[in-house]
Formats: sequence, C-alpha cells, structure tokens
Amino acid sequence: MPSTEVLSWLRTRFMPHIWCPGCGHGVIMHSIIRALISLEKDKTKTVLASGIGCSSRMAGYINANTLHSTHGRSLAFSTGIKMFNPELTVVDVMGDGDCSAIGGNHFIHACRRNIDITAVVMNNNIYGMTGGQASPTTPVGAWATTAPWGVVDPAFDICKLAEGAGASYVARSTIANPKQAESFIKNGIKNKGFSVVEIVTHCHTQFGRKNNRKLPIDNYNFFKDASVPLTKAKTMTSEELAGKIVVGEFVDKKTPEYTEQYKKVIEKAQRG
Repeated sequence: MPSTEVLSWLRTRFMPHIWCPGCGHGVIMHSIIRALISLEKDKTKTVLASGIGCSSRMAGYINANTLHSTHGRSLAFSTGIKMFNPELTVVDVMGDGDCSAIGGNHFIHACRRNIDITAVVMNNNIYGMTGGQASPTTPVGAWATTAPWGVVDPAFDICKLAEGAGASYVARSTIANPKQAESFIKNGIKNKGFSVVEIVTHCHTQFGRKNNRKLPIDNYNFFKDASVPLTKAKTMTSEELAGKIVVGEFVDKKTPEYTEQYKKVIEKAQRG
C-alpha cells in the first residue's frame, strides 16, 4: 500500500501528534487507515467518532468526517449519525475507561441493538490522559495513582462483555501484531452489525513505568510473549492462561441489524 495513500487519510497539518513517543495509539491509527483503504472506503462517506482521552485525539488526525464528542458518549453520537444516514461507514474509537466505565451503558446497549458501527477499543489498562487512575481493565495487583498498593477490583474482559451484550462481531489483537489488528478491523467494518475490536496497547508513561514495563519496547515484547491464539487457549487450563492475552475472533455471526429493523418499523407506521 503506497505511503501517499495512507498520508491522504491524515490531517498532517495537525502533526506532530500529542501522543507520547512510542505510544501504541499510532500503530492502531495506521491499522484503521489501512483497513479503510483496503475496503476502498470514501472519505466523504466515512465517519470516525471519539470521546475523551488519549484515544480520542485520533478523530482530529484522520482525514474523514470526524467528531470529537464527550467522555463515554461517543457511541450515542455515532448511533445518531448511523440512524440519520445508514449508508455511512461509522467507526468509533475509544479507550478502555471511555468504553467500559463512564461509557459502559452506551456500550452494552450498542451491542444489544446490533447497530452497524465498528467500535475500536484501545485498551491500555489505565486512564492515561488524566493522571494514571485505575480503569475497569487494570489488572488485579497492578499499580495506579488511585491504587498505590495495587488494584483489587477484578478487571472487565471487554470481549466477553461485548459477546454477552449481543455484539455480532468481537475480536481482540495487540499492537505487537498490527497486521492482525488491521485484519480484524477490516472484518469488523465489513460486518453488518455492531462490531467490537479490542486492541491491547500500552501507556508506558502512566502504567508501564510503575509496573515494570517502562519503555515502549518492554510493552511490545510483553504483548508478543503473552499473546495466545484463541484456538490454543481452548486447550489450556485457567492456571495456564493466567496473565495471558487471548487473541482472535470470538464472535462472527449474522443477526438482524438495527437500522434495517427500524426502517421496517417506519414503513409499518407509514402504512398505518
């Protein structure tokens, strides 16, 4: 894929970006752009929405129709956009706190409705922008500014949450495998329904330096070593899976899509 084509999807006038050097969010942005190009998406018919946090800055950097909304509410905005114009390709980027804490209610109901939106969840296990507080995905025992002696709250599994709430496509990858991440994002966008692609990344500034992964490369190596394909994970015990990151496609099913079902309701109402 020519670099000029990738650059055409970037608002280079806003560079350099605000992410810390070595942040994995840039890897994820590249994967999203490559997926959109591979699917031959039109910038004028593509919407990228975000909430608040480090991940949300992506809406300012991608050259499409973009919306930087409020904390945890980006899926509400995305839902309104998709309902108004179902022909648009809508991608919603969010962090783990943005998605599963303040935005948790919007997240589970977007899954339940199965509306045709692709949610890319950048899970770095921490609130990076606002000071390193523990998020719903911070591992038990990990340090955070709100847990100086270690987190005791059990962590959410974003993919299991999405599957249980009804999303029709659910997958997980890491920044250590950007081609896999790109493939899952591409499959999520192609899916006619609500797609959740969790990409495990890092915040070496707020999380890594206090949890023995100080440098970006330390995190990259950790993800590479800890990743276990779903097929292999099914043969492992819970003890063997402790501390591992299971990657793969967890859900890929065909269920009725929300805007199409709502259109039928409108047609019934018009017929009286």
